[in-house]
Amino acid sequence: MDIQTILSACDHTLLLQTATWEEIKAICDDAKKYKTASICIPPCYVKLAKAYVKDEVKICTVIGFPNGNMTTAAKVYETKDALDNGADEIDMVINIGMLRAKEYDYVSNEIKEIKAACGKHILKVIIETCLLTEEEKIKMCEIVTESGADFIKTSTGFSTGGATFEDVALFVAHVGPNIKIKAAGGIASLDDATKFMELGAERLGTSRVVKIVKSMED
Repeated sequence: MDIQTILSACDHTLLLQTATWEEIKAICDDAKKYKTASICIPPCYVKLAKAYVKDEVKICTVIGFPNGNMTTAAKVYETKDALDNGADEIDMVINIGMLRAKEYDYVSNEIKEIKAACGKHILKVIIETCLLTEEEKIKMCEIVTESGADFIKTSTGFSTGGATFEDVALFVAHVGPNIKIKAAGGIASLDDATKFMELGAERLGTSRVVKIVKSMED
């Protein structure tokens, strides 16, 4: 798989608590240069980033991040605020405790409310696979499929593990044809990125792929 194909699937990501505007600007510049799918940044930088990149780069931000256990109303407000500030795509974290308690209607209705707030904008649903059983992962494939969301996403990158090949294969086996897959967290090499895409991931959440490509140019 050629490098540009991989780059064009990357949500070039910087979500660290310590991220500064100068660092966000740098990933904006990288995204423009390497033609990534988007940048994925904290909500507080969306308005600044939109003014900086205009329409040259898609801006993705995170909602209910990283724990997911805010109220639905808070997540909907965050979503609307992010879109008002210029976000193009939304990555939300599910309420994992509600899923584990089998409060499936709660989980489903929350996704639907956030998708309604998103309208035509892409919504990716982070299920944090490292905290779930296989049964719970399969249930989330079913919930996301019928929710109206656009993607199911493996991980925040801020919990006990990131994307695995096994989880992406599980998603492929259990999501409907209307749902795309994003692998995120711990994608450490171009070989990893290639395998995730060959398995069926259409997006990659990563801070490393662009760094690897830049190092190859040095």
